[in-house]
Amino acid sequence: MRTGRSYKSRKNEAGVANTIEYIMISAVCMGLLIVMMLLVNANILEGPANQLSYVAFTDIGNGVSTRIVDVYAVSPREGDMTTSFDIPDDVAGKEYFVDIGPGANPVDQDVDIHQGTLETHVSLAGIGATKGVTGSTTGTGMNRISYDSGGYNDTSP
Repeated sequence: MRTGRSYKSRKNEAGVANTIEYIMISAVCMGLLIVMMLLVNANILEGPANQLSYVAFTDIGNGVSTRIVDVYAVSPREGDMTTSFDIPDDVAGKEYFVDIGPGANPVDQDVDIHQGTLETHVSLAGIGATKGVTGSTTGTGMNRISYDSGGYNDTSP
């Protein structure tokens, strides 16, 4: 007679060892999958979207700056002038804001386009030294540039 374990007992332990091995490998693979899913959004999706947004913001800023300079170039010495223009409603599926005002240099003015933490500054081609330009808008709807030789006077109640 044998005094050790039986053949049947060793067979059952081998089955348990294989099951534990599969569970451990599956757990490691699931852990790697979870880490990968968390990193995919930041590295694969947001990076290119932010790069696209930055380039689009630069193009939009150049377009707005050009339109403002064009209005300044053809504006009358006395009187007022208004023009409308359209810019994209959204960039990479998100709304954005356009602010026009003083830049880093006190003499210049900038067109600032921003969306969350992403921001682009485009110069107004030096007209800030002669005319003060201010305002803000969003991409939705038609936008308007107004020029008044006497300055902005809001007489509405």
